[in-house]
Amino acid sequence: MIGNGFDVIVAGGGPAGATAATLLAQHGHSVLLAERSAEPQEKVGESLMPATYWTFERLGVLDRMRESGFPNKGSVQFYTPDGRPTAPFYFKEVDPHESSHTWQVLRSEFDQMLLDNAAEHGVDVRRGMSLREVIFDGDRAIGARLQSGGESLELPCKVLVDATGQSHFLASKRQIRKIEPHLKNMSYYTRYRGAERGEGIDEGATVIFHTDEGKSWFWYIPLPDDQMSVGVVGPVDYMVKGRAGDPEQVFHEELARCEPLQRKLANAERVKPMKAIRDFSYHSSQATGDGWVLVGDACGFIDPIYSSGVFLALKSGEMAADSIHEALVAGDLSRERLASFEPEYREGVEAMRKLVYAFYDPDFHFTTFLKRHPNCRGQLIDLLMGNVYRKPVGELIEALDEWVKPPEPARESSASAV
Repeated sequence: MIGNGFDVIVAGGGPAGATAATLLAQHGHSVLLAERSAEPQEKVGESLMPATYWTFERLGVLDRMRESGFPNKGSVQFYTPDGRPTAPFYFKEVDPHESSHTWQVLRSEFDQMLLDNAAEHGVDVRRGMSLREVIFDGDRAIGARLQSGGESLELPCKVLVDATGQSHFLASKRQIRKIEPHLKNMSYYTRYRGAERGEGIDEGATVIFHTDEGKSWFWYIPLPDDQMSVGVVGPVDYMVKGRAGDPEQVFHEELARCEPLQRKLANAERVKPMKAIRDFSYHSSQATGDGWVLVGDACGFIDPIYSSGVFLALKSGEMAADSIHEALVAGDLSRERLASFEPEYREGVEAMRKLVYAFYDPDFHFTTFLKRHPNCRGQLIDLLMGNVYRKPVGELIEALDEWVKPPEPARESSASAV
């Protein structure tokens, strides 16, 4: 290989990659972060979970978040298929600390802020550089072939971190992705200006609306500049079958089935074109190998209903960085050593996964559940906040077992993995 090597090469500059790179640089390791997009990109995933606070604290970006102008999110609220709202789940109910609120972000600005912070901590951040190949010596990753413009560069490294998001570079190459068989959803989404907002603590709340037959649901997320992110999510077969495949048509047909949301958008103006994205849920059967680690969506993705995506990206990047640091210090870059974070991380993901399946169970309703298990309200709010790594939620998980048993994910076929 040519070129000077790095302790760690991170492929992907989203929240997971930026977090892993920054914390490894803080530990004193040399880190290259290669992000394929030349400019910041607009993305969905604007709503954060409050438990991101603690990773932000480690990254040193809390002051930037406070000064950002991003709307404060202090709660989440759900509307049932018959149009009735639940009482808001206020995060401060379980803890009055500052960490019991979070932000609704513009991802282009948020992701760039994390990359700028990584560079300030000594990470060599390269935009417009993409991962073309992971170089192996037997089963051990020893470097990467990277592309920047017309130039190809091969660089050695001790550890390769795949943070390539839903491109899931290594997971696809090694055919280790497992698809959630009952969470094959897709989204159509856009933005409005002038939509109705709550007041006071409710101004920045995330609101989730079921449509009248419960076959789809909408997110409603306040953003800066009086904008509102609005998206509809439903099973692929339902969203496409018998329709012309026109995102505009599907979005407005589903909006016609959601009277409470129609009222909130009555005086709003649409300001963004309609976009579509697959929300297939999956995870990788292994998150580590000899000399390589998967983080963020490259490792797995859970349905967007509870806005867990950025939180799990940040947390996986944080936990993986600590594991990689310990492995580098020990001089042991085996899968066994690098995987030290996996059991704890997967336990938290599984808790979130169980709550996702509960949401899609037609017999499950938060109000009914809490009437039967009033002692679980605090743990339910903790789970909605992302406090799965800081507080016990075992009582809630046991109670959810009465309602739903998530199926085992299915390994994707070789054809779909390529």
